[in-house]
Amino acid sequence: MKDTLPSASPLFLREDEVRRGIELLHFGHVSMMASIEDVLSNHGLGQAHHRALYFIGRQDDQTVGAILSLLGITKQSLGRVLQDLIDHGFMETRAGIRDRRQKLLRLTPKGREIEAELFARQRERMGAAYAQAGQGPVTGFWRVLEGLLEPEQLRRLMTLQIKR
Repeated sequence: MKDTLPSASPLFLREDEVRRGIELLHFGHVSMMASIEDVLSNHGLGQAHHRALYFIGRQDDQTVGAILSLLGITKQSLGRVLQDLIDHGFMETRAGIRDRRQKLLRLTPKGREIEAELFARQRERMGAAYAQAGQGPVTGFWRVLEGLLEPEQLRRLMTLQIKR
């Protein structure tokens, strides 16, 4: 039987309860990333590459600006990551249709394959946790995470959800 932490107390805004939530977020993220670390390292990639693959894979022909906005990193940092993905054959760019100066990003078939493998591993892990918790707690978890977002981040998230 799996050990579980106790339920939140009625005093869930106390420091101990908030610290528990922060710690669970941290260790949950570490665990999710550990589930894909071997795939990333086998390809000479890291977590920044994974995030770019994930969000570029959500919709073809996104602009560099859109990905910068989603990832919240500098243009220089993203440039290094994108160049690595191009060099590995995972991503390609093309000029914009209306504005030829615009750079549109899309995954190559090889990029879609690795993104699908990474997602499958994380889906398995997240799906098992969702199944264990049930629909109500999953909705509550989403509400907590949405509450951590700035309004602009929440707006970007809603845009992603429409593009499924």
